[in-house]
Amino acid sequence: MPEETVRRAVVLGGSLAGLLAANVLSEVYSEVLVVDRDELTGVMGPRRGVPHGRHAHGLVARGQQILEKQFPGLLTEMEAAGVRPGDFSGDIRWYFNGLRLRPARTGLLSVPCTRPVIERIVRGRVAKVRNVRFLERYDIVGLETTPDAARVTGVRVQSRDIGSDPEVLRADLVIDATGRGSRTPVWLEELGYARPAEDLVKVDLAYTTRHYRVPRDPFGSDIAIIAAATPSHPRGAFYYRLPGEDGRVELSLTGVLGDYPPTDPDAFLEFVRSLPVPEIYESVCEAEPIDDAVTYRFPASVRRRYELLTRFPEALLVIGDAVCSFNPVYAQGMAVAAIESRILAEQLARTPVPPPREFFAEISRQVDSPWDFAATADLGYAGVEGNRTAKVRMINAYIARLQRAAVHDASLTNAFMRVAGLIDEPTALLRPGKILRTLRRSGRRVATPTPLQAVRD
Repeated sequence: MPEETVRRAVVLGGSLAGLLAANVLSEVYSEVLVVDRDELTGVMGPRRGVPHGRHAHGLVARGQQILEKQFPGLLTEMEAAGVRPGDFSGDIRWYFNGLRLRPARTGLLSVPCTRPVIERIVRGRVAKVRNVRFLERYDIVGLETTPDAARVTGVRVQSRDIGSDPEVLRADLVIDATGRGSRTPVWLEELGYARPAEDLVKVDLAYTTRHYRVPRDPFGSDIAIIAAATPSHPRGAFYYRLPGEDGRVELSLTGVLGDYPPTDPDAFLEFVRSLPVPEIYESVCEAEPIDDAVTYRFPASVRRRYELLTRFPEALLVIGDAVCSFNPVYAQGMAVAAIESRILAEQLARTPVPPPREFFAEISRQVDSPWDFAATADLGYAGVEGNRTAKVRMINAYIARLQRAAVHDASLTNAFMRVAGLIDEPTALLRPGKILRTLRRSGRRVATPTPLQAVRD
């Protein structure tokens, strides 16, 4: 398409993925519209369109690096809002299998923060871009295409105001960033295309979150206490201070395979007491609850394999959770969305309308490692359905030993966190030196973790 005809790009969804896409599109298109069914401007709290927005979030190292490059000074702005970033390992108390990993200074930043704060600050940056405009409280009805359905030419939308009629937004490029509920597979079928195949890992996960005001700071110089769920200790917790100096904290509990953390106050505390990390229970026991617990259920990780389709309409791309929705306990979603926005920027630099097959192929290559990392870990739970190849069983056994060895060896903690932060490929953990250290250190004796519930009973 000649450059002078490039006029408008439309982004479906004001999610973080949609905001990042809009930001890079603004470098190429004279107008970028972001369409969302929610109100966006001035929103401070969780949005209906982000049902997981009330629960713990973290921006891991690679995501933080990409966002800071896209929005210079973003970290400073977040700190001014009360967010406290810190070293991904050295400033977080990590517990795996009930044992604390030996802290290591990784030099990589992690940003534990509520989802509304992250979205609000990024949205504020994007809103200042001259040629980006938000179309709020609009339902997305469907796609407009050429008569042969070979090319998308726009989208049909309808204001949520009573009495409104559908309208068409003409576009030279449409990007679907509507998340797990994306209707692109349905639209493709309606247009005569095949739906993408889906890979699913059914974890049947639930988050339950409650906020407290604590009389004493449980973190000290740390920014968070994280009890990571593992097959040997499948209940997990994310505990960190909220922005501000008023002693407010957020506690998100996780359970898999139907072991949902309850919302009843007494049952919620009992769940906390069952964790092999007594310091969390001891802290919330003396804390003042400031709201009721809320639950978010996540049935399965889903990867839509758009890169395998042989036919796909031009001028339509899909990004973020609409392509791949990860188990949220691994905190990969926002970082992968940032990686995908970088790919979009690279392809837009070559052509204003990236060929879908090239875009999806590159997205797939970037998704492979985080997807394999999370899916392999989830298959460590006996109740999760899936094909446990010899490779999967071997990797899970090895990672369990590496985590046990990292209780004594900070270099192994550092190596593991670099992979979890999406800086290094998982194969970095299989280098000969790492394997040797794992075998040497994993045999050391450690105290068996005991839940506080068992101690007091």
